[in-house]
Amino acid sequence: MRVRRVITTRSGGVSAAPYDSFNLGDHVGDDPKAVAANRIRLAEQIGVAPGSVVWMEQIHSRNVTVVDEPVSAAVPATDALVTSTPGLALAVLSADCVPVLLSDDEAGVIAGVHAGRVGARIGIVGETLRVMVELGARIDRIGAFLGPAASGERYEVPAEMQRDVEKHLPGSACRTVQGTPGLDLRAGLRRQLLDAGVAAVAVDPRCTISDTGLYSHRRGAPTGRLASVIWMDADATGESGGTRGVESDSAG
Repeated sequence: MRVRRVITTRSGGVSAAPYDSFNLGDHVGDDPKAVAANRIRLAEQIGVAPGSVVWMEQIHSRNVTVVDEPVSAAVPATDALVTSTPGLALAVLSADCVPVLLSDDEAGVIAGVHAGRVGARIGIVGETLRVMVELGARIDRIGAFLGPAASGERYEVPAEMQRDVEKHLPGSACRTVQGTPGLDLRAGLRRQLLDAGVAAVAVDPRCTISDTGLYSHRRGAPTGRLASVIWMDADATGESGGTRGVESDSAG
C-alpha cells in the first residue's frame, strides 16, 4: 500500500479571473462548469476516478467524518475526513488556512484536515487523531504534512485574538514582518502534533499570502481555492506525474 499526496497551485485550469485558473472551490462564486472541469482535470492528473475524490463542506468546525466509499456530493458540515479505503482521495480546500494530511501507512488509515484559525483553536487536529486511532492507526506511526498556508510573518491579527489562540494552540503566537501581533498556525499545529506523539511532521514553507502562485483570501478576495489531496494507492510502483497545477509531495 502506498500513500500519495499532492498540493495544487493556481495554474493549469480553466477558470477566469479572479479565480484564474485552477480553482477547485465550488463555493467562492466561480462558474460551476469551470470548477467541475478543474476537478475532473485534478482527478485525471492524479490517476483516480473523479467520483473517488471526496470533498467537504468546510465550516471551521471540530467535526470529523469517516468515509468508506465514494460520495456524490461534498460531505456536509465537516472539516476532516478519515478513511481506510484505498482509492478514495480526500481533498482539503484552502486559501490561507492550513491543510493537514495525516497517515499511518502501516495501518492503512489516512486523513485530510481543514485547520483554519477557528478549527485549529478548537482542536480539529486532535479530534482527527482520535478518530484515526479508532480505525486502527497508532499515534507513534502517524506522519503529518502541513501544506501551504498564511505564514506568521504575514498573518496579522489583533493582540486579543493572538492571546486567545495562543492559549488554545501554544506556539502559534508570533510577530509579523511589520512587528505587529501575528499567528503562525502551522507552528502551533506542528507543536501540537509532536506533543501528541506523532512520528514526524513535515511543513511546506510556502506562504499563501506572499506567493502569488497560490490562492490567498487575505491577499485578495474573491479568489479560488487550492486542494491538498491524500489517498492510498495499492500500486506501489506507480508515481503521480508532475503535471501542471498539481505538485507531488512525499509519497510515504
